[in-house]
Amino acid sequence: MTQTEFRAALLNPDLPAPPGLIDPEGRPAGRRFDVYRNNVTASLTEALRQAFPVVRKLVGEEFFTAMAREHLRAHPPTSPVLMFYGAAMPVFLETFPPARHLGYLPDIARLELALRHAYHAADAEPVAPESLQALSPEAFMTARLTLAPATRLLRSGWPVHAIWSANMRGTPPPSKAVAEDVLITRPEFDPEPHLLPAGAAPFIAALLAGETVGSALDAAPEFDLTATLGLLIGARAVTAVQTGD
Repeated sequence: MTQTEFRAALLNPDLPAPPGLIDPEGRPAGRRFDVYRNNVTASLTEALRQAFPVVRKLVGEEFFTAMAREHLRAHPPTSPVLMFYGAAMPVFLETFPPARHLGYLPDIARLELALRHAYHAADAEPVAPESLQALSPEAFMTARLTLAPATRLLRSGWPVHAIWSANMRGTPPPSKAVAEDVLITRPEFDPEPHLLPAGAAPFIAALLAGETVGSALDAAPEFDLTATLGLLIGARAVTAVQTGD
């Protein structure tokens, strides 16, 4: 019996117990293995249920449970830390035939993953808003803004923020399938997704890449800079301001 055989049997109830597996009395451990296999499947399925509440709500409990079992067979855990299990879910959803008609579902999974990773990101103290307000226009353009480790950016061709909000906050569902860009911050203990103003995503992506404010502005189309900076500052996402070369 190899580890590959054991793992395949562990994640697939249609396979028999691996050959040579015995209990403490030296008897074939078929029944014990079935119990262990059921426990593993149940724990991994529950980890996915907790990680993707909106995906689960959109497809329904029965569908999600069946889908989760297919997912765990295709993408078994690579770490004992279950809080991060499910990183492959967006890609899995893109190629899972029963869900292909739900084109927005992979990006909803990406949003939920980003929220989870933001929750577990390192803490960071925000800068005082006055430190930005005190910069001259020239110094501001050459400054680099460090964003908190919890900051995440998701660009989607679907109204992912509206779909997430409708399912988690009870807001009206989207009326049109429009693209939305989402900024995730963690001002206190829980992460928050924010719908970005049109055109702001390239600016924030450039800041995350370490570009100066001026270069970030060059990378972005026309957008509401005041509203975007107000969002970053209000969400306590700016943690350092580096000026000069």
